[in-house]
Amino acid sequence: MQTLDELKKKLPPQTQVIFDAFWEKLPNTEKKNFLDLVQAFPSETNLLRLLLKLGANQFQMTFGAKTRIAIVGPANVGKSTLYNQFIQAKDNKAQVSPLPGTTRIIQEADAGIFAVIDTPGADAVGEVGEKERQTALSAASASDFLIIVFDAIQGIKVTELDLFQRLVAMNKPYVVVLNKSDIVKKDIPQLVQHTASLLQLTTDQVIPISAKTGDQLPEVLKAIAIAEPGIVAALGQAMPQYRWQLAWRAIASASSVSAAIALTPLPVIDFLPLVITQSVMVLGIARIYNYKITPARAKELVLSFGMGFLGRTLFYELSKFGGVPGWIISAAVAVSMTVVMGYAATIWFERGEKLSHGSIRELSKNLTKVFIENLKNIGKKKPGKMSLKTMVEKMLENSPLGQDRSAIEAQNIEIVVDTRQPN
Repeated sequence: MQTLDELKKKLPPQTQVIFDAFWEKLPNTEKKNFLDLVQAFPSETNLLRLLLKLGANQFQMTFGAKTRIAIVGPANVGKSTLYNQFIQAKDNKAQVSPLPGTTRIIQEADAGIFAVIDTPGADAVGEVGEKERQTALSAASASDFLIIVFDAIQGIKVTELDLFQRLVAMNKPYVVVLNKSDIVKKDIPQLVQHTASLLQLTTDQVIPISAKTGDQLPEVLKAIAIAEPGIVAALGQAMPQYRWQLAWRAIASASSVSAAIALTPLPVIDFLPLVITQSVMVLGIARIYNYKITPARAKELVLSFGMGFLGRTLFYELSKFGGVPGWIISAAVAVSMTVVMGYAATIWFERGEKLSHGSIRELSKNLTKVFIENLKNIGKKKPGKMSLKTMVEKMLENSPLGQDRSAIEAQNIEIVVDTRQPN
């Protein structure tokens, strides 16, 4: 886990001063929460976008006007491409072109938890270039935070050094990024070193990114969040919901695999492949909740909940009623066992509480009945493993449970299976 000093080292000196002033005023009880929240930020770009979206409402309710973040720098360094990585709505995408000067006006859009501003190149010459420079500088001056972008391929020229100094003189918190690192991967350490030397920063204070792929974008957000504590507060409020949505993705994927495994003649509930699938799921959920656990411990946790024995019991109980093919019962039991195991693991990692055997049995029984009723719509003909896997995964991914787990806790569960066979 990163220390406070390790988190700060990516911030330029001026921005560190701003952070230090905030940190000094923060109550001791809140300092650990702050660090824990920053540590929990996702390291994948798609998950980052989800968190930005989830935190939007909390930020708006708590702080009102959103932080305005301007992306500034020379022409053709990838500012608009980086802007497009942040924004939520496709209609607000900026036009991107390899030709310099494609962006000639500022464009502002909602990035969920903050507003992001795309600016024209601020280093152009001539009458048009000067107008665009003033437009970019005015946008920077009116913003709360700056992302200053340079090009790893072009390097930094004298005019760009002048631009950097003018931006720093605005006394705004900022972060420096070196774009197009995906094109010059092997040379990145040397390029970062050269850029840092020119800007009189340390190498830690220059973040190499790829605006095209989103690589290192979470590191940029982390730097922004440290300098803008209101963002951390909003993200912290969004974190529980964010974590459950990620956990549900892992649960949906593992449950669909479990359904495919269960097509093997009965009852496969305690077969090794199912235990392995659930153990991998538990390991993934543990990572989402920042809970340190080994693969062996994940497997031990799965076995300790007694899902195998409960699954066999449910299978035999439900098969007595007849009228339902054995493969449907087996698949429904396997899916419900995996969903409940995922939910139980989430509660364990989140609260340190273990669900009682009575709760697990009741949840599993109710869920199995829901899955049986929906899988019956497929018909008596057994589908292929891949067809069933796709149907179950799609069903769970689209389920309201992925947004809110309260239905599981209230045991008022409604899930609809899309029984159309995939092409």
